[in-house]
Amino acid sequence: EVRLAESGGGSVQSGDSLKLSCEVSGGLGTDYCIQWFREVPGKEREGVAVYDRGGRRTYLDSVKDRFTISRVNAKNGASLTIKSLQPEDSGMYYCAASHWRQNCGGLKPRTFFGRWGQGTRVAVSS
Repeated sequence: EVRLAESGGGSVQSGDSLKLSCEVSGGLGTDYCIQWFREVPGKEREGVAVYDRGGRRTYLDSVKDRFTISRVNAKNGASLTIKSLQPEDSGMYYCAASHWRQNCGGLKPRTFFGRWGQGTRVAVSS
């Protein structure tokens, strides 16, 4: 069974940086795309960064200057580094993985993914 597990969230100050991790286990290997989502109260879960098969990375326009997604092959997962954190970055962050050898071709909606982690919470105070 494929499982995803996020970690690295916490309470930080505005302007700080944070690195979130997503570990994928259960035999999926590395040939899939992986996407990070952010969910804030009252809003839809939105994709913020995706790492596609072949290495292409795509970001939500509003975060592309501060967010960096990277593959972490040792853990068959991905990380999301967030710089210059702002209060509006607060929320739950989830990672999701596609099926083996399935392309994402850019940011996808949550309905595209069937494999999710439990999320990690980020709280940014001003």
